[in-house]
Amino acid sequence: MMHRLLPIAMLLTACSAPQADTTASAFEAPAQAVTLTAADGKRVFGRLFRAEHPKATILLFHQAGSSKDEYRTIAPRLVAAGYSALAIDQRAGGTLYGPNETSAQYPHPATYLEAVPDLQAAIDWATQQHAPVILWGSSYSAALVFVVGASNRQKITAILSFSPGEYFDDKQLIKRAAAQLSVPAYITAAPSDEETAAAKSIADAMPSRLVTRYIPKQGVHGSSTLIRAKDPKGAEDNWLPVLAFLRKVAP
Repeated sequence: MMHRLLPIAMLLTACSAPQADTTASAFEAPAQAVTLTAADGKRVFGRLFRAEHPKATILLFHQAGSSKDEYRTIAPRLVAAGYSALAIDQRAGGTLYGPNETSAQYPHPATYLEAVPDLQAAIDWATQQHAPVILWGSSYSAALVFVVGASNRQKITAILSFSPGEYFDDKQLIKRAAAQLSVPAYITAAPSDEETAAAKSIADAMPSRLVTRYIPKQGVHGSSTLIRAKDPKGAEDNWLPVLAFLRKVAP
């Protein structure tokens, strides 16, 4: 299938944002602690960054070994663009960026698939916020957003997936879920052969008209590709297609 690959030069023209200070300190937003309850009764801890007049609510799901703090600098930038953002701690996580309050409840590490109720709790909360709902995943959660997206097709507006892959025993699980979707998806990965191939395989399961693929010149795994401290050479360029996609699906 053919997909829309977004070259840097075109994006620099199409997304002509002011080139003022775009470091993390330039974007600030107050955060509110949120506690959700998953279907199995477990508490899911999150942090809400609320825009004054949100164009959409973006649900931010972290990568393995991580927490809601993966989005400490990303969420305020989304608020600055007009989107509310809820970052949650999933039960499959850790302290890569900061404490994970949800996983701390468990005496043993949870599997990736066991985090699905946490993502679902966030979706159920977001549907009550009277704004379009957008799913955003990083690494293993970049795969899970296709699974929960397929089971919530009437509730979501779009998906952003950073470094997805078939990370589960069933190596067709994510492709099958992606094939069921009828909403736009932004799919990207670090510019390695392995990550690019994994992302392409999932993108190819969807109708090409729905897919925006982006292959960065410089990038790292997961949503970290948007964090300057983690991706100093690529973060700013990698933000451009993200914001362009959001403006298209939730103007």
